[in-house]
Amino acid sequence: MDYLYGRNPVLESLRARRRSPRQLYLAQGGDLQSVATLARQARFPFEWVDRQRLQQLVGHGHHQGVVLETSDYPYVDLDDLLTDAHSAGRPALYLALDLLQDPQNVGSLLRTAEAVGVDGVILQRRRAVGITPAVVNSSSGATEHLRVAQVANLPQALRALQAADVWLYGLDTEPGATPIQDADFSRAVALVVGGESGGLRRLVRDLCDFRIRLPMRGAIESLNAAVAGSISLYAVWQARGFR
Repeated sequence: MDYLYGRNPVLESLRARRRSPRQLYLAQGGDLQSVATLARQARFPFEWVDRQRLQQLVGHGHHQGVVLETSDYPYVDLDDLLTDAHSAGRPALYLALDLLQDPQNVGSLLRTAEAVGVDGVILQRRRAVGITPAVVNSSSGATEHLRVAQVANLPQALRALQAADVWLYGLDTEPGATPIQDADFSRAVALVVGGESGGLRRLVRDLCDFRIRLPMRGAIESLNAAVAGSISLYAVWQARGFR
C-alpha cells in the first residue's frame, strides 16, 4: 500500500485510474474545497483530518494537505512494453535508467519522459530507486501515466531491447561520444541515462550501440542526470519533427 501526497500527484493518480485507491485524506482548514468537490463528483470516499494525522501517514509535513491511500505502483512487464510500442506504427522511444538513486532526479526525469510521450521506462529493481511516493511527488504525478518496467537485471533488459530492433543510445560525457545533434534517432531508440555519481556502468556503456553527449561551452564538465536526460529526450523528439 502506498500513501501518495501533494495535490497534483494525488489528482493525477486518480485521473490515471491505474491504481486501486482506498481513501483520500484532506487537511482540515485547508483551501481544498476543489479537491473535495472532485471527490464528491467521483463518489470517492474522503475524510477531513488534522495535519498531524497526515504527517503520521507520510512521515513528513510536505503533503500540501492531501494524502491518498492507494495500491502499490502498477509496474508492467518488459515484453508488454515492447509489444505495445511496436504496434504503435512509429519508431518507439524508451528511457532506461542505470542505477539512479535520487528520487528528485528520477521524478524530474520521468516528468519529462511523460511530456515527450516515451513508450516505456526501464528501471533496475535493486540498487536503484523505484516508483516511490517521493518519486511520484517529484514527477508531479507524471509517473501515474507512464508504463514502467522494473527488471532484475538492466543489462539483460537492454539486450532484450536490442533483440527487438531497438538501438541503445547511452548518454555520456566522454569526448569520443557523438554530439547529440549528429545522432540519427529515426529508428526505435532507448535513451540510457547513468547514475548520479559514476554515470553509465562499464557493462551498460559497452552494450550501447551509440554513445552521445551534449555540447558544453561553459566551465563545468557535466550536467545533473535529470537535466541532461531531459534535454536529450527533447532532442530525440525534435529530431523526429516533434511528431
